[in-house]
Amino acid sequence: MDIPTSDRFYIDGDWRRPSTSELIAVIDPSTEAVAGHVAAGGPDDVDRAVAAAARAFPAFSRTSVAERSALLGRIADLLEGRSRRFADALVGEMGAAVGFAVAAQVPFALAHVRVAIDVLARYAFVSHRGTTATVKEPIGVCGLITPWNWPLYQITAKVAPALAAGCTIVLKPSELSPFSALLFAELMHDAGVPPGVFNLVNGTGETVGAALSAHPGVDMVSITGSTRAGVLVAQAAAPTVKRVVQELGGKSPNVILDDADLARCIGPGVLAAFRNVGQSCSAPTRMLVPAGRLAEVEALAAEACAAIRVGDPRHEATTMGPIANGAQYRRVQEMIAAGIADGATLVAGGLGRPAPLERGFFARPTIFSDVTPGMRIAREEIFGPVLSIMPYRDDAEALRLANDTVYGLGAHVQSGDLGRARRFAAGIRAGQVLINNPVWDGEAAFGGYKRSGNGREFGVAGLEEYLETKAIVGYGPA
Repeated sequence: MDIPTSDRFYIDGDWRRPSTSELIAVIDPSTEAVAGHVAAGGPDDVDRAVAAAARAFPAFSRTSVAERSALLGRIADLLEGRSRRFADALVGEMGAAVGFAVAAQVPFALAHVRVAIDVLARYAFVSHRGTTATVKEPIGVCGLITPWNWPLYQITAKVAPALAAGCTIVLKPSELSPFSALLFAELMHDAGVPPGVFNLVNGTGETVGAALSAHPGVDMVSITGSTRAGVLVAQAAAPTVKRVVQELGGKSPNVILDDADLARCIGPGVLAAFRNVGQSCSAPTRMLVPAGRLAEVEALAAEACAAIRVGDPRHEATTMGPIANGAQYRRVQEMIAAGIADGATLVAGGLGRPAPLERGFFARPTIFSDVTPGMRIAREEIFGPVLSIMPYRDDAEALRLANDTVYGLGAHVQSGDLGRARRFAAGIRAGQVLINNPVWDGEAAFGGYKRSGNGREFGVAGLEEYLETKAIVGYGPA
């Protein structure tokens, strides 16, 4: 496989020519130069991939747990062995700082495969109640649509549980960061995935994503992306009444209760908001703080921001690379300008690139304070390194502000009293709440309330999205 330029799709166990000769340029966000090209697929390519997946499904769906576990084990071993190659691809396609790619993007992607193996080993596909048996069966052909911000991580978050369930797959990665997906298809081939079980078609969401979502041969679609994209997928899928799982946008709060140790939680809170250059749907980009401690928070936040090193993502000293693409860079600049125009206090950062950078989609890590609920920066998902600090008077107002959003993907709570933090977390309308910056849990269900989506990923909850439930009444005793 010739990376970073490819004019092939992986369909039915081999690399095949697309139905058109159109190519999509992939831009290196650190230089704004063309890094390579990938083929632009169309409905005919989706048809071929879905047909291959449908042919493979009957046999693969009947494989044993041991067989699927062994396949996932081979995938995990190959991913671990090729981790640096994947990290380098992430640097080139979406500007991840190499240290972050090596320490987070690739290891967390690998963890999804290991988690799927662990869940598969203990999951009960058949349960009994009296003379009734409840059987969990693979749902069928799955269309998986993944984003540009965590390219490999989101692929394994979907592919691993789908394979564990016994489903077959058509993957449409983002055309903006497709190199790691091509490497993953190469890995799947080398792992010995049966022909048709895993297929990859590159292309735009408007063409390939729409065709996959509407395809009558696809039984389920899982998308990670913007809320707008999730709505379009759901609309396209509706006529065929297929299952749609959506992990979409967010505007997550980080609630600093008045008994929290500011020295221990403000710096990590800033870094959590700016992780992956702020390009994470669950990034805690609204920091809610006691009004009487606002000045302390601002000083600590500015200090943490000043320690961030923005620059060439290939340099080990860099802690923040560029925004992943030009359209998103322009969006971030627009929102920083909106914060200034709306009268928020600029604590750090601002418009433009950090000096001395003159090229590339580099943004200045930016912190606003005295942000009020009506400001655009408080309400809209920015998807960049922009943090809004919002003061509150008491816990009731903090909870109201935390829930004052159309989104409900994630939230953070910081407190010196675990019981108090638990009570506050219980009132937050979000799919995942993190108390006092815990370590990442790859089995914790992840997904959203409200416009952050439907369904869950990770762990048992993620596996079950790829399963149908069949009740067999009169089955008899176990």
